[in-house]
Amino acid sequence: MPVFGQILGIEGTAWNLSAALFDRDLITLVSLPYSPAQGGIHPREAAQHHASVMKELIGSVLTDPDKITGIAFSQGPGLGPCLRTVATAARSLALALDVPLIGVNHCVAHIEIGCFATGCRDPIVLYASGANTQVIGYLNGRYRIFGETLDIGIGNALDKFARSKNLPHPGGPIIEAQGKHGQYIELPYTVKGMDLTFSGLVSAAKDSKAPLPDVCFSLQETAFAMCVEVTERALSLAGKNEVLLVGGVGANKRLQEMLRVMCEERGAQFFVPEQKYLGDNGAMIAYTGKLMLESGLSLPIESSQINPSFRSDEVAVTWKQDILSECVKVLTGNSTQKQGAEAIITFNKGVAEKRRIPKRYRVPALDRRLIAERTRAEARLIHTARKGGVPTPIMSDITTDTILMEEVQGTLLTHSLNESNVLEAGRMIGRLHAAGVMHGDLTTSNLILRKCDGKCVLIDFGLAQATTDIEQRGVDIHVLFQTLESTAPDHADVLKAAFIAGYTETFEGATDVIHREHEIELRGRYL
Repeated sequence: MPVFGQILGIEGTAWNLSAALFDRDLITLVSLPYSPAQGGIHPREAAQHHASVMKELIGSVLTDPDKITGIAFSQGPGLGPCLRTVATAARSLALALDVPLIGVNHCVAHIEIGCFATGCRDPIVLYASGANTQVIGYLNGRYRIFGETLDIGIGNALDKFARSKNLPHPGGPIIEAQGKHGQYIELPYTVKGMDLTFSGLVSAAKDSKAPLPDVCFSLQETAFAMCVEVTERALSLAGKNEVLLVGGVGANKRLQEMLRVMCEERGAQFFVPEQKYLGDNGAMIAYTGKLMLESGLSLPIESSQINPSFRSDEVAVTWKQDILSECVKVLTGNSTQKQGAEAIITFNKGVAEKRRIPKRYRVPALDRRLIAERTRAEARLIHTARKGGVPTPIMSDITTDTILMEEVQGTLLTHSLNESNVLEAGRMIGRLHAAGVMHGDLTTSNLILRKCDGKCVLIDFGLAQATTDIEQRGVDIHVLFQTLESTAPDHADVLKAAFIAGYTETFEGATDVIHREHEIELRGRYL
Protein backbone atom coordinates (compact mmCIF):
# COMPACT_ATOMS: atom_id res chain seq x y z
CA MET A 1 0.00 0.00 0.00
CA PRO A 2 1.64 3.30 -1.09
CA VAL A 3 2.22 5.94 1.55
CA PHE A 4 1.15 9.45 0.55
CA GLY A 5 2.54 12.60 2.08
CA GLN A 6 1.34 16.13 1.59
CA ILE A 7 -0.99 17.10 -1.25
CA LEU A 8 -0.86 20.67 -2.53
CA GLY A 9 -4.25 21.89 -3.77
CA ILE A 10 -4.84 25.01 -5.86
CA GLU A 11 -8.33 26.47 -6.29
CA GLY A 12 -9.10 29.30 -8.70
CA THR A 13 -12.35 28.67 -10.53
CA ALA A 14 -13.63 32.24 -10.10
CA TRP A 15 -12.87 35.11 -7.73
CA ASN A 16 -10.84 33.36 -5.02
CA LEU A 17 -7.31 32.09 -5.62
CA SER A 18 -6.44 29.75 -2.79
CA ALA A 19 -3.89 27.04 -1.98
CA ALA A 20 -3.62 24.49 0.83
CA LEU A 21 -1.56 21.57 2.06
CA PHE A 22 -3.26 18.42 3.31
CA ASP A 23 -2.02 15.08 4.62
CA ARG A 24 -4.08 13.56 7.45
CA ASP A 25 -5.52 16.99 8.19
CA LEU A 26 -5.30 20.54 6.94
CA ILE A 27 -1.80 21.93 7.37
CA THR A 28 -1.94 25.32 5.67
CA LEU A 29 -4.65 27.32 3.89
CA VAL A 30 -3.96 30.66 2.20
CA SER A 31 -6.28 32.73 -0.02
CA LEU A 32 -5.61 35.82 -2.18
CA PRO A 33 -9.02 36.80 -3.53
CA TYR A 34 -9.79 39.03 -6.50
CA SER A 35 -12.19 41.85 -5.75
CA PRO A 36 -13.71 43.75 -8.70
CA ALA A 37 -13.68 47.52 -8.50
CA GLN A 38 -17.37 47.50 -9.39
CA GLY A 39 -20.01 45.11 -10.66
CA GLY A 40 -19.53 41.34 -10.76
CA ILE A 41 -16.57 39.14 -11.61
CA HIS A 42 -14.73 39.99 -14.85
CA PRO A 43 -13.17 36.65 -15.97
CA ARG A 44 -10.09 38.14 -17.65
CA GLU A 45 -9.40 40.52 -14.79
CA ALA A 46 -9.79 37.67 -12.31
CA ALA A 47 -7.37 35.50 -14.32
CA GLN A 48 -4.83 38.36 -14.51
CA HIS A 49 -5.13 38.79 -10.76
CA HIS A 50 -4.55 35.06 -10.22
CA ALA A 51 -1.48 35.09 -12.47
CA SER A 52 -0.02 38.14 -10.74
CA VAL A 53 -0.23 36.69 -7.23
CA MET A 54 0.29 32.97 -8.00
CA LYS A 55 4.00 33.01 -7.11
CA GLU A 56 3.31 34.75 -3.81
CA LEU A 57 0.51 32.29 -2.99
CA ILE A 58 2.49 29.14 -3.75
CA GLY A 59 5.56 30.51 -1.94
CA SER A 60 3.55 31.10 1.22
CA VAL A 61 2.23 27.52 1.24
CA LEU A 62 5.00 25.42 -0.28
CA THR A 63 7.65 25.66 2.44
CA ASP A 64 9.04 22.09 2.12
CA PRO A 65 8.73 20.82 -1.48
CA ASP A 66 10.32 17.45 -0.63
CA LYS A 67 7.21 16.43 1.34
CA ILE A 68 4.84 16.98 -1.59
CA THR A 69 3.53 13.77 -3.16
CA GLY A 70 0.84 15.22 -5.44
CA ILE A 71 -0.47 18.45 -6.98
CA ALA A 72 -4.27 18.84 -7.16
CA PHE A 73 -5.99 21.63 -9.06
CA SER A 74 -9.54 22.71 -9.83
CA GLN A 75 -10.13 21.36 -13.35
CA GLY A 76 -13.70 22.72 -13.58
CA PRO A 77 -16.42 23.82 -13.60
CA GLY A 78 -15.53 27.48 -13.59
CA LEU A 79 -14.48 30.53 -15.59
CA GLY A 80 -12.21 29.46 -18.45
CA PRO A 81 -9.48 32.13 -18.05
CA CYS A 82 -9.21 31.46 -14.31
CA LEU A 83 -9.13 27.69 -14.75
CA ARG A 84 -6.35 27.95 -17.36
CA THR A 85 -4.20 30.06 -15.06
CA VAL A 86 -4.50 27.55 -12.23
CA ALA A 87 -3.98 24.52 -14.49
CA THR A 88 -0.78 26.01 -15.92
CA ALA A 89 0.64 26.57 -12.45
CA ALA A 90 -0.33 23.06 -11.33
CA ARG A 91 1.26 21.39 -14.36
CA SER A 92 4.49 23.36 -13.85
CA LEU A 93 4.68 22.34 -10.21
CA ALA A 94 3.94 18.68 -10.93
CA LEU A 95 6.69 18.56 -13.56
CA ALA A 96 9.19 20.45 -11.39
CA LEU A 97 8.58 18.25 -8.34
CA ASP A 98 8.09 15.05 -10.38
CA VAL A 99 4.84 14.15 -8.58
CA PRO A 100 1.38 13.09 -9.86
CA LEU A 101 -1.11 15.68 -11.10
CA ILE A 102 -4.77 15.36 -10.00
CA GLY A 103 -7.61 17.19 -11.72
CA VAL A 104 -10.41 17.81 -9.22
CA ASN A 105 -14.07 18.59 -9.90
CA HIS A 106 -14.84 21.79 -8.01
CA CYS A 107 -18.38 20.71 -7.03
CA VAL A 108 -17.27 17.29 -5.78
CA ALA A 109 -14.54 18.99 -3.76
CA HIS A 110 -17.13 21.11 -1.95
CA ILE A 111 -18.99 17.94 -0.99
CA GLU A 112 -15.92 16.01 0.14
CA ILE A 113 -14.50 18.77 2.33
CA GLY A 114 -17.99 19.22 3.79
CA CYS A 115 -18.15 15.53 4.70
CA PHE A 116 -14.63 15.66 6.14
CA ALA A 117 -15.32 18.75 8.24
CA THR A 118 -18.68 17.63 9.63
CA GLY A 119 -18.40 13.84 9.81
CA CYS A 120 -21.51 13.16 7.74
CA ARG A 121 -21.30 10.08 5.53
CA ASP A 122 -24.03 9.86 2.90
CA PRO A 123 -25.93 13.14 2.69
CA ILE A 124 -28.24 14.87 0.31
CA VAL A 125 -26.20 17.96 -0.51
CA LEU A 126 -27.48 21.45 -1.19
CA TYR A 127 -24.65 23.09 -3.09
CA ALA A 128 -25.40 26.81 -3.12
CA SER A 129 -22.76 29.13 -4.52
CA GLY A 130 -22.41 32.07 -6.87
CA ALA A 131 -22.68 30.13 -10.10
CA ASN A 132 -24.13 26.83 -8.91
CA THR A 133 -27.31 25.70 -7.23
CA GLN A 134 -27.64 21.93 -7.21
CA VAL A 135 -29.12 19.20 -5.02
CA ILE A 136 -26.82 16.20 -5.15
CA GLY A 137 -26.66 12.70 -3.66
CA TYR A 138 -24.27 9.75 -3.93
CA LEU A 139 -25.58 6.67 -5.75
CA ASN A 140 -23.83 3.76 -7.46
CA GLY A 141 -20.35 5.22 -7.66
CA ARG A 142 -21.21 8.78 -8.68
CA TYR A 143 -22.66 11.98 -7.28
CA ARG A 144 -26.07 12.27 -8.95
CA ILE A 145 -27.74 15.62 -9.53
CA PHE A 146 -31.34 15.32 -8.32
CA GLY A 147 -32.21 18.92 -9.15
CA GLU A 148 -30.62 22.21 -10.09
CA THR A 149 -31.18 25.75 -11.28
CA LEU A 150 -32.32 26.02 -14.88
CA ASP A 151 -30.94 29.54 -15.27
CA ILE A 152 -28.59 31.26 -12.80
CA GLY A 153 -27.03 30.22 -9.51
CA ILE A 154 -28.48 31.59 -6.31
CA GLY A 155 -25.37 33.61 -5.46
CA ASN A 156 -25.39 35.25 -8.88
CA ALA A 157 -29.11 35.93 -8.43
CA LEU A 158 -28.46 37.76 -5.17
CA ASP A 159 -25.54 39.65 -6.72
CA LYS A 160 -27.63 40.74 -9.72
CA PHE A 161 -30.24 42.19 -7.41
CA ALA A 162 -27.57 43.86 -5.27
CA ARG A 163 -25.98 45.54 -8.31
CA SER A 164 -29.38 46.88 -9.39
CA LYS A 165 -29.59 48.66 -6.01
CA ASN A 166 -25.94 49.83 -6.10
CA LEU A 167 -24.99 47.54 -3.22
CA PRO A 168 -21.34 46.39 -3.06
CA HIS A 169 -20.05 42.97 -4.20
CA PRO A 170 -20.67 40.33 -2.94
CA GLY A 171 -24.33 41.13 -2.49
CA GLY A 172 -25.38 38.19 -0.33
CA PRO A 173 -24.12 39.46 3.06
CA ILE A 174 -25.60 42.93 2.43
CA ILE A 175 -28.98 41.45 1.49
CA GLU A 176 -28.87 39.24 4.60
CA ALA A 177 -28.19 42.26 6.81
CA GLN A 178 -30.89 44.38 5.16
CA GLY A 179 -33.41 41.54 5.36
CA LYS A 180 -33.20 41.40 9.15
CA HIS A 181 -35.26 44.60 9.25
CA GLY A 182 -37.80 43.68 6.56
CA GLN A 183 -41.25 42.18 6.24
CA TYR A 184 -42.60 39.69 3.71
CA ILE A 185 -44.01 40.82 0.36
CA GLU A 186 -45.18 38.43 -2.36
CA LEU A 187 -42.61 37.53 -5.05
CA PRO A 188 -42.59 34.77 -7.72
CA TYR A 189 -41.88 31.27 -6.38
CA THR A 190 -40.73 28.94 -9.16
CA VAL A 191 -40.09 25.27 -8.41
CA LYS A 192 -40.41 22.88 -11.33
CA GLY A 193 -40.35 19.38 -9.91
CA MET A 194 -36.77 18.89 -8.77
CA ASP A 195 -35.51 22.03 -10.53
CA LEU A 196 -35.89 25.73 -9.87
CA THR A 197 -35.32 29.10 -11.53
CA PHE A 198 -34.34 32.47 -10.09
CA SER A 199 -34.53 34.91 -13.02
CA GLY A 200 -38.21 35.79 -12.60
CA LEU A 201 -37.77 36.22 -8.86
CA VAL A 202 -34.82 38.59 -9.33
CA SER A 203 -36.65 40.62 -11.99
CA ALA A 204 -39.67 41.06 -9.72
CA ALA A 205 -37.44 42.04 -6.79
CA LYS A 206 -35.61 44.62 -8.93
CA ASP A 207 -38.92 46.15 -10.06
CA SER A 208 -40.54 46.17 -6.62
CA LYS A 209 -41.41 49.58 -5.15
CA ALA A 210 -41.43 48.22 -1.59
CA PRO A 211 -38.82 49.42 0.94
CA LEU A 212 -35.40 47.83 0.37
CA PRO A 213 -35.38 45.84 3.66
CA ASP A 214 -38.75 44.26 2.73
CA VAL A 215 -37.51 43.30 -0.74
CA CYS A 216 -34.26 41.87 0.65
CA PHE A 217 -36.14 39.86 3.28
CA SER A 218 -38.64 38.50 0.76
CA LEU A 219 -36.01 37.75 -1.89
CA GLN A 220 -34.07 35.69 0.64
CA GLU A 221 -37.12 33.95 2.07
CA THR A 222 -38.46 33.01 -1.36
CA ALA A 223 -35.17 31.90 -2.92
CA PHE A 224 -34.11 29.89 0.12
CA ALA A 225 -37.52 28.26 0.52
CA MET A 226 -37.25 27.08 -3.10
CA CYS A 227 -33.84 25.55 -2.38
CA VAL A 228 -35.03 23.85 0.81
CA GLU A 229 -38.15 22.47 -0.89
CA VAL A 230 -36.08 20.80 -3.63
CA THR A 231 -33.64 19.48 -1.01
CA GLU A 232 -36.56 17.98 0.93
CA ARG A 233 -37.91 16.35 -2.24
CA ALA A 234 -34.53 14.74 -2.90
CA LEU A 235 -34.28 13.60 0.72
CA SER A 236 -37.69 11.94 0.41
CA LEU A 237 -36.94 10.41 -2.99
CA ALA A 238 -33.50 9.04 -2.10
CA GLY A 239 -34.39 7.79 1.36
CA LYS A 240 -31.32 9.28 3.03
CA ASN A 241 -31.23 10.82 6.51
CA GLU A 242 -28.50 13.46 6.31
CA VAL A 243 -28.42 16.90 4.68
CA LEU A 244 -25.19 18.79 4.02
CA LEU A 245 -25.02 22.47 3.03
CA VAL A 246 -21.94 23.59 1.07
CA GLY A 247 -20.91 26.54 -1.12
CA GLY A 248 -20.39 30.22 -0.38
CA VAL A 249 -24.10 31.02 0.00
CA GLY A 250 -24.16 28.35 2.73
CA ALA A 251 -22.69 30.96 5.08
CA ASN A 252 -26.11 32.64 5.23
CA LYS A 253 -27.55 32.01 8.70
CA ARG A 254 -31.15 32.14 7.52
CA LEU A 255 -30.55 29.44 4.91
CA GLN A 256 -28.90 27.29 7.57
CA GLU A 257 -31.85 27.82 9.91
CA MET A 258 -34.40 26.84 7.24
CA LEU A 259 -32.55 23.63 6.40
CA ARG A 260 -32.17 22.79 10.08
CA VAL A 261 -35.93 23.19 10.64
CA MET A 262 -36.75 21.06 7.60
CA CYS A 263 -34.43 18.31 8.82
CA GLU A 264 -35.92 18.39 12.32
CA GLU A 265 -39.40 17.93 10.86
CA ARG A 266 -38.24 14.94 8.78
CA GLY A 267 -36.08 13.33 11.46
CA ALA A 268 -32.88 13.91 9.46
CA GLN A 269 -29.52 15.31 10.58
CA PHE A 270 -28.30 18.65 9.28
CA PHE A 271 -24.62 19.44 8.72
CA VAL A 272 -22.80 22.61 7.68
CA PRO A 273 -19.00 22.97 7.76
CA GLU A 274 -17.20 25.87 9.40
CA GLN A 275 -16.83 29.11 7.45
CA LYS A 276 -13.33 28.45 6.02
CA TYR A 277 -14.61 25.35 4.20
CA LEU A 278 -17.83 26.86 2.81
CA GLY A 279 -16.60 29.22 0.09
CA ASP A 280 -14.12 28.29 -2.62
CA ASN A 281 -10.88 27.24 -0.92
CA GLY A 282 -7.68 25.34 -1.60
CA ALA A 283 -8.32 22.88 1.24
CA MET A 284 -11.24 21.28 -0.60
CA ILE A 285 -9.06 20.73 -3.68
CA ALA A 286 -6.15 19.34 -1.66
CA TYR A 287 -8.35 16.99 0.37
CA THR A 288 -10.28 15.67 -2.62
CA GLY A 289 -7.00 15.30 -4.51
CA LYS A 290 -5.71 13.21 -1.63
CA LEU A 291 -8.78 10.93 -1.79
CA MET A 292 -8.43 10.56 -5.54
CA LEU A 293 -4.70 9.84 -5.46
CA GLU A 294 -5.11 7.26 -2.70
CA SER A 295 -7.70 5.48 -4.87
CA GLY A 296 -5.35 5.46 -7.86
CA LEU A 297 -6.62 8.47 -9.81
CA SER A 298 -4.19 10.94 -11.39
CA LEU A 299 -3.80 12.73 -14.73
CA PRO A 300 -1.10 12.59 -17.39
CA ILE A 301 -0.02 16.13 -18.27
CA GLU A 302 -1.33 15.71 -21.83
CA SER A 303 -4.83 14.87 -20.49
CA SER A 304 -5.07 17.72 -17.99
CA GLN A 305 -7.17 20.13 -20.05
CA ILE A 306 -9.58 22.30 -18.12
CA ASN A 307 -13.33 21.66 -18.36
CA PRO A 308 -15.42 24.80 -17.69
CA SER A 309 -18.63 22.69 -17.80
CA PHE A 310 -17.36 19.77 -15.68
CA ARG A 311 -20.41 18.10 -14.14
CA SER A 312 -20.19 16.43 -10.74
CA ASP A 313 -22.03 13.38 -12.15
CA GLU A 314 -19.20 12.84 -14.66
CA VAL A 315 -16.77 11.90 -11.87
CA ALA A 316 -16.22 8.24 -10.96
CA VAL A 317 -16.22 8.42 -7.14
CA THR A 318 -14.08 5.33 -6.56
CA TRP A 319 -13.03 6.31 -3.05
CA LYS A 320 -16.56 6.14 -1.63
CA GLN A 321 -17.70 2.69 -2.73
CA ASP A 322 -16.63 0.99 0.51
CA ILE A 323 -19.24 2.90 2.58
CA LEU A 324 -22.20 2.75 0.22
CA SER A 325 -23.79 -0.36 1.70
CA GLU A 326 -23.72 1.20 5.17
CA CYS A 327 -25.22 4.51 4.15
CA VAL A 328 -28.06 3.99 1.68
CA LYS A 329 -31.35 3.78 3.52
CA VAL A 330 -34.84 3.31 2.10
CA LEU A 331 -37.80 5.18 3.51
CA THR A 332 -40.75 3.00 4.35
CA GLY A 333 -44.29 3.87 5.24
CA ASN A 334 -46.89 1.88 7.13
CA SER A 335 -50.05 0.56 5.51
CA THR A 336 -52.27 3.40 6.68
CA GLN A 337 -50.14 6.52 6.33
CA LYS A 338 -47.25 7.75 4.18
CA GLN A 339 -45.38 11.03 4.23
CA GLY A 340 -43.98 12.57 1.09
CA ALA A 341 -42.03 15.78 0.71
CA GLU A 342 -45.14 17.94 0.70
CA ALA A 343 -48.08 16.05 2.13
CA ILE A 344 -49.25 13.28 4.43
CA ILE A 345 -51.46 10.68 2.76
CA THR A 346 -53.76 8.64 4.99
CA PHE A 347 -55.42 5.51 3.63
CA ASN A 348 -58.75 4.27 4.97
CA LYS A 349 -61.02 1.71 3.28
CA GLY A 350 -59.94 2.48 -0.25
CA VAL A 351 -59.87 6.27 0.23
CA ALA A 352 -56.67 8.33 0.22
CA GLU A 353 -56.72 11.62 2.13
CA LYS A 354 -53.92 13.90 0.91
CA ARG A 355 -53.29 16.74 3.36
CA ARG A 356 -50.61 19.31 2.71
CA ILE A 357 -48.27 19.89 5.65
CA PRO A 358 -47.40 23.41 6.83
CA LYS A 359 -43.67 24.03 6.49
CA ARG A 360 -42.13 25.85 9.44
CA TYR A 361 -39.10 26.83 7.39
CA ARG A 362 -41.26 29.06 5.16
CA VAL A 363 -42.71 32.38 6.33
CA PRO A 364 -46.39 31.76 7.20
CA ALA A 365 -47.83 34.00 4.46
CA LEU A 366 -45.83 32.24 1.75
CA ASP A 367 -46.63 28.83 3.20
CA ARG A 368 -50.39 29.46 3.32
CA ARG A 369 -50.34 30.81 -0.21
CA LEU A 370 -48.49 27.79 -1.63
CA ILE A 371 -50.70 25.27 0.19
CA ALA A 372 -53.93 26.87 -1.02
CA GLU A 373 -52.71 27.46 -4.58
CA ARG A 374 -51.32 23.96 -4.98
CA THR A 375 -54.38 22.24 -3.49
CA ARG A 376 -56.82 24.08 -5.80
CA ALA A 377 -54.61 23.63 -8.85
CA GLU A 378 -54.09 19.94 -8.13
CA ALA A 379 -57.80 19.19 -8.03
CA ARG A 380 -58.51 21.19 -11.18
CA LEU A 381 -55.69 19.66 -13.19
CA ILE A 382 -56.37 16.08 -12.08
CA HIS A 383 -59.82 16.57 -13.61
CA THR A 384 -58.35 18.05 -16.82
CA ALA A 385 -55.83 15.24 -17.18
CA ARG A 386 -58.48 12.58 -16.66
CA LYS A 387 -60.63 14.15 -19.39
CA GLY A 388 -57.56 13.92 -21.67
CA GLY A 389 -57.29 10.16 -21.21
CA VAL A 390 -54.66 10.07 -18.47
CA PRO A 391 -55.29 7.54 -15.69
CA THR A 392 -55.54 9.50 -12.41
CA PRO A 393 -57.15 8.90 -8.99
CA ILE A 394 -60.88 9.70 -8.81
CA MET A 395 -61.54 12.60 -6.41
CA SER A 396 -64.47 12.79 -3.97
CA ASP A 397 -63.89 16.01 -1.95
CA ILE A 398 -61.56 19.02 -1.61
CA THR A 399 -60.81 21.67 1.06
CA THR A 400 -58.15 24.42 1.28
CA ASP A 401 -55.42 21.92 2.18
CA THR A 402 -56.89 18.43 1.61
CA ILE A 403 -58.07 16.27 -1.29
CA LEU A 404 -59.99 13.02 -0.82
CA MET A 405 -59.50 10.54 -3.65
CA GLU A 406 -59.41 6.85 -4.38
CA GLU A 407 -56.45 4.81 -3.19
CA VAL A 408 -54.51 3.47 -6.20
CA GLN A 409 -53.28 -0.05 -5.50
CA GLY A 410 -50.06 -0.94 -7.29
CA THR A 411 -46.30 -0.52 -7.54
CA LEU A 412 -44.35 2.70 -7.88
CA LEU A 413 -42.57 2.95 -11.21
CA THR A 414 -39.40 3.58 -9.15
CA HIS A 415 -39.50 -0.07 -8.06
CA SER A 416 -40.26 -1.53 -11.49
CA LEU A 417 -38.13 0.32 -14.02
CA ASN A 418 -38.06 -1.57 -17.28
CA GLU A 419 -38.54 -0.64 -20.93
CA SER A 420 -42.14 -1.83 -21.14
CA ASN A 421 -43.29 0.15 -18.10
CA VAL A 422 -41.40 3.29 -19.09
CA LEU A 423 -42.80 3.04 -22.63
CA GLU A 424 -46.31 3.06 -21.17
CA ALA A 425 -45.38 6.02 -18.96
CA GLY A 426 -44.25 7.85 -22.10
CA ARG A 427 -47.61 7.23 -23.78
CA MET A 428 -49.45 8.54 -20.75
CA ILE A 429 -47.32 11.72 -20.45
CA GLY A 430 -47.85 12.31 -24.16
CA ARG A 431 -51.61 12.34 -23.52
CA LEU A 432 -51.08 14.65 -20.54
CA HIS A 433 -49.19 17.21 -22.61
CA ALA A 434 -51.69 16.91 -25.45
CA ALA A 435 -54.37 17.87 -22.89
CA GLY A 436 -52.49 21.10 -22.12
CA VAL A 437 -51.16 20.07 -18.70
CA MET A 438 -47.55 19.91 -17.45
CA HIS A 439 -47.13 17.85 -14.31
CA GLY A 440 -44.36 19.85 -12.64
CA ASP A 441 -43.02 16.98 -10.51
CA LEU A 442 -42.62 14.17 -12.99
CA THR A 443 -40.58 11.67 -10.99
CA THR A 444 -40.83 7.88 -10.97
CA SER A 445 -42.33 8.11 -7.48
CA ASN A 446 -45.40 9.85 -8.91
CA LEU A 447 -46.22 7.09 -11.37
CA ILE A 448 -48.01 3.96 -10.10
CA LEU A 449 -48.39 0.73 -12.06
CA ARG A 450 -51.97 -0.14 -11.12
CA LYS A 451 -52.39 -3.66 -9.77
CA CYS A 452 -55.73 -4.48 -11.39
CA ASP A 453 -54.86 -3.66 -15.02
CA GLY A 454 -51.15 -2.67 -15.18
CA LYS A 455 -51.97 0.85 -16.38
CA CYS A 456 -49.63 3.69 -15.43
CA VAL A 457 -51.51 6.05 -13.09
CA LEU A 458 -50.20 9.59 -12.57
CA ILE A 459 -50.47 11.05 -9.06
CA ASP A 460 -49.42 14.20 -7.16
CA PHE A 461 -50.40 17.16 -9.34
CA GLY A 462 -49.36 19.65 -6.66
CA LEU A 463 -46.96 21.52 -8.97
CA ALA A 464 -48.95 21.03 -12.18
CA GLN A 465 -49.84 23.87 -14.54
CA ALA A 466 -52.28 24.37 -17.39
CA THR A 467 -49.94 25.31 -20.25
CA THR A 468 -49.01 24.49 -23.83
CA ASP A 469 -45.61 26.17 -23.52
CA ILE A 470 -42.84 24.04 -25.00
CA GLU A 471 -40.41 25.17 -22.30
CA GLN A 472 -42.68 23.88 -19.53
CA ARG A 473 -43.17 20.58 -21.31
CA GLY A 474 -39.40 20.30 -21.77
CA VAL A 475 -38.87 20.90 -18.05
CA ASP A 476 -41.39 18.13 -17.30
CA ILE A 477 -39.41 15.63 -19.37
CA HIS A 478 -36.12 16.92 -18.01
CA VAL A 479 -37.23 16.25 -14.44
CA LEU A 480 -38.20 12.68 -15.32
CA PHE A 481 -34.93 12.06 -17.17
CA GLN A 482 -32.95 13.35 -14.18
CA THR A 483 -34.83 10.91 -11.96
CA LEU A 484 -34.04 8.03 -14.32
CA GLU A 485 -30.36 8.98 -14.31
CA SER A 486 -30.35 9.18 -10.51
CA THR A 487 -32.27 5.98 -9.76
CA ALA A 488 -31.23 3.73 -12.68
CA PRO A 489 -27.89 5.12 -13.91
CA ASP A 490 -26.82 1.90 -15.65
CA HIS A 491 -29.96 1.76 -17.80
CA ALA A 492 -30.94 5.42 -18.07
CA ASP A 493 -30.26 5.76 -21.81
CA VAL A 494 -32.35 2.68 -22.66
CA LEU A 495 -35.20 3.83 -20.41
CA LYS A 496 -35.12 7.34 -21.88
CA ALA A 497 -35.36 5.90 -25.38
CA ALA A 498 -38.36 3.80 -24.33
CA PHE A 499 -40.05 6.85 -22.82
CA ILE A 500 -39.46 8.91 -25.96
CA ALA A 501 -40.95 6.15 -28.10
CA GLY A 502 -44.15 6.08 -26.02
CA TYR A 503 -44.30 9.88 -25.75
CA THR A 504 -44.02 10.24 -29.53
CA GLU A 505 -46.90 7.78 -30.07
CA THR A 506 -49.46 9.94 -28.27
CA PHE A 507 -48.24 13.52 -28.70
CA GLU A 508 -47.72 15.24 -32.05
CA GLY A 509 -45.34 17.85 -30.65
CA ALA A 510 -43.04 15.29 -29.04
CA THR A 511 -40.01 15.92 -31.28
CA ASP A 512 -39.87 19.63 -30.46
CA VAL A 513 -40.28 18.96 -26.74
CA ILE A 514 -37.48 16.37 -26.67
CA HIS A 515 -35.23 18.82 -28.51
CA ARG A 516 -36.06 21.50 -25.93
CA GLU A 517 -35.33 19.07 -23.08
CA HIS A 518 -31.83 18.63 -24.49
CA GLU A 519 -31.37 22.41 -24.55
CA ILE A 520 -32.52 22.59 -20.93
CA GLU A 521 -30.02 19.90 -19.97
CA LEU A 522 -27.21 21.91 -21.56
CA ARG A 523 -28.19 24.98 -19.53
CA GLY A 524 -27.54 23.11 -16.29
CA ARG A 525 -23.90 24.13 -16.34
CA TYR A 526 -21.59 26.53 -14.58
CA LEU A 527 -22.98 29.90 -15.75
